[in-house]
Amino acid sequence: MSKKENWNLELSEYIKQGEPNKSEKAKIWKIAIGLQDVDGLKPSKYLIDTAKEYIEGNIDIHEAKKKIDEYYKISDNRKNDEIENSEEADKVAVRITEILSEKSFNFNILELTNIHLRLFKGIYKEAGKIRDYNFTKNEWILNGDTVIYCSYETIKDALEYDINQEKSFSYKDLSLEELIKHITRFTSNIWQVHPFCEGNTRTTAVFLIKYLKTFGFNINYDVFAENSWYFRNALVRSNYKNFEKNIFEDTSYLEKFFFNLVSNTNYELKNRYTHIDYKQEEK
Repeated sequence: MSKKENWNLELSEYIKQGEPNKSEKAKIWKIAIGLQDVDGLKPSKYLIDTAKEYIEGNIDIHEAKKKIDEYYKISDNRKNDEIENSEEADKVAVRITEILSEKSFNFNILELTNIHLRLFKGIYKEAGKIRDYNFTKNEWILNGDTVIYCSYETIKDALEYDINQEKSFSYKDLSLEELIKHITRFTSNIWQVHPFCEGNTRTTAVFLIKYLKTFGFNINYDVFAENSWYFRNALVRSNYKNFEKNIFEDTSYLEKFFFNLVSNTNYELKNRYTHIDYKQEEK
């Protein structure tokens, strides 16, 4: 059994038991830990044990954060790549749990940057700061090509435009399909801005989950917990075009993700489906 399957099963037991308080806590932890897979980060066993203590009501979220911080202070003398990866995964996961457990939310740029600051303070030097340079990222699903991200000079204007457009949009009388198509495009646009140096997908996901909860959706937490890497790949495909290869922006992958997230659909979300060569291989 893989490390991911192990922690997933352990936390799923609390959901199966059906105790509302424990079940809700376990669902949030599953999202928080599952989102670390976006950057290939794996949680430590210590985090899972800490999460279980929190779910069982033995500690609160502040004590959970303190336990994780102290654990890695003790680990300073035995730092290696595995510990450093699990350190980021553990610290960010417990912070995501804290944020998603809170009822407060403001739909604005300040909220987005504050989420990034809270998630990555002490982990990234530029936590909570808008990037001041341009970059590219080689993507496996694009055979090493990159999405074109927003220029650093226009990040704030782009975010302000997208959020203001969303604020003025009316969801009244929309069908579920129309609603999901709109949410898909909004999420894709926010992510394409890529306002931060690192941690954009996790920040976007937390911001989006908080926003969706204001709609009163009954969110299927397992979709994020088990398909966070697919979520990122779907965002890539929704923003990538290559005229020479006859490839254009495709939001269908992201739409399937959102259908599974907020409705009873069960689309198969496989990362290989998002690869630009997948259809060609099928033929």
